[in-house]
Amino acid sequence: MSADRYKTEQEQFWAGEFGDAYAERNAGAARVDAVASLFESILSRVPAPGSVIEFGANIGLNIQALRRLLPAAELAAIEINDKAVRALRAIPALEVFATSILDFSPARTWDLALIKGVLIHINPDALPAVYSLLYRSASRYVCVIEYYNPTPIEVTYRGHEGRLFKRDFAGELLDTYPDLHLVDYGFAYHRDLRYREGDTTWFLLEKKP
Repeated sequence: MSADRYKTEQEQFWAGEFGDAYAERNAGAARVDAVASLFESILSRVPAPGSVIEFGANIGLNIQALRRLLPAAELAAIEINDKAVRALRAIPALEVFATSILDFSPARTWDLALIKGVLIHINPDALPAVYSLLYRSASRYVCVIEYYNPTPIEVTYRGHEGRLFKRDFAGELLDTYPDLHLVDYGFAYHRDLRYREGDTTWFLLEKKP
C-alpha cells in the first residue's frame, strides 16, 4: 500500500521502517510463552471461542499463543506492515488481511475480536472508527489489552511524538455500545515471573442481547 493511501501519519509510521524494526525486535519463543500465560488467564473467564480475529497482529506472537491454547479455533489477523505480513503468512491455517485497520471491512464476525498494544498507537481522531470495527467484527467478545489511563494523555514513544496515547479505551467502548458488558479485567505487571510484557491492563467485554 502506498503512503498516500493512509488516512493518518500513524499508519504510515507503522507501515514503514519503524514497523519493520519493531517486527525484528519482538521475535522470540519466550515472548509467545509470556503471551500464552496472559491469554490463558483471560480465556479462563469464558467458554473457549471457536474463532478469533486480531487487529494489528504484527508477526503473530499473539496468534501463535492463541493457536497453542485454542488449537481448533479459526484464526484471522489484520496487519499493515509488509514485513510482518510475510511472517503471518508463514503461520498455517491463518487468514491474513494485509491492510490498515482503518481500511478493513469485516465480511463476517468472529467469536472474539482482539486488540493488544495497538489502540495506543492509533490517531485519537480515528478511534471511533476502530471501535466500530472491533464491535462489528465480534459476534460475542471483545478483548482490549492496552496501557490504561483514566483520562487521555500522550506519551513520547522511543523519541517520537504523536505515536503513543493512553486513555480508557474499554470504557469508551462500553459507553459507545450499550449492549457491551464487562466480563472481567486485570493488570499485567512487568515484574510478573511469567508475563513480562510491560504494565498493561486487559478488559474482556461481551455483547449481550
